[in-house]
Amino acid sequence: MTYVATVADLRAPGGPFELRPRDLAEPGPDEVLVRLVATGICHTDLVTADRPVVPGQILGHEGAGVVEAVGADVGAVEPGDHVVLSYSWCGECDNCGRGRMAYCARFLELNYVGERFFGQSSFATFTLTSERNVIRVAKDLPFEFLAPLGCGVQTGAGAVLNVLRPRKGSSLAVFALGAVGLSAVMAAHIAGCDRIVAVDPNPDRRALALELGATEAVEPADAPRGTMDHSVECIGRPEVVQAALKALAGPGECVTLGFTGQRNPVELDQRALMNGRSIRGSIEGDGIPQRFIPELIKYHRQGRLPVERLVRTYAFADINEAFTAARQGAAVKPVLIF
Repeated sequence: MTYVATVADLRAPGGPFELRPRDLAEPGPDEVLVRLVATGICHTDLVTADRPVVPGQILGHEGAGVVEAVGADVGAVEPGDHVVLSYSWCGECDNCGRGRMAYCARFLELNYVGERFFGQSSFATFTLTSERNVIRVAKDLPFEFLAPLGCGVQTGAGAVLNVLRPRKGSSLAVFALGAVGLSAVMAAHIAGCDRIVAVDPNPDRRALALELGATEAVEPADAPRGTMDHSVECIGRPEVVQAALKALAGPGECVTLGFTGQRNPVELDQRALMNGRSIRGSIEGDGIPQRFIPELIKYHRQGRLPVERLVRTYAFADINEAFTAARQGAAVKPVLIF
């Protein structure tokens, strides 16, 4: 049986997208056919749309939907299940064997340069993905709030809860308040940080951060210096990375999450590291999706991770409008609805 999907085809770098039909075959032995109901637009989609890695590749990597069909070897899900889609990992390399799936030896191949973007290409009404990409979820949860868990929310919240693991009562600064940064703010509140400083030039984003758990929200010029136990950098600009490191007391740890899609040299003063300061990068918040996304859903049900405060929905046909809103900062987390 052949399935016909409607896909958002990027005809040239930077857009616009055009909706076109595309045939999909039946699932292979380890594949899952998902009917998409919602998919988020992530910063990585914006970067890749401007500098496509694979011509003709369909973007989208925060999908959520309903399983339509499964291959003969699939045991994790069955038709009718509701699922969130996340990143791809091989399941065979040393890092996957150690539970470090975000650092899979084939991560670049499976997520960026393969036939399907992040193994899913979810800017489409249907997608074929692998069993490892899907996480079964309860059927009472709104798809538009589930979709961002697959990447943006997982990345920001995971940087705090999986990487930094702040002790209760500690301090944490978040630089750049997009969906990733605001998820880090919510996670810091979940972790019990006493001082949570949100840094961003946008006053609306700062106001939202205060509503989501930040204790202070300041412009970049007023960012803390030398006082924080932890910091999270979410945009990748060299001056922001430097500011996030300078915010730390000694010892202190900074996690950098910002993705620019290209070489991004950052000059650091090595003396700043000598009293115990450190900086490290993180992919997907070090999350194992099959474990971490259910944890995020638990926090959402408790009212501690109100993802809905970040989301603005758009019809799939309005994908170009949604991209513009994301680029201009008019929407924190645009989510396409099919």
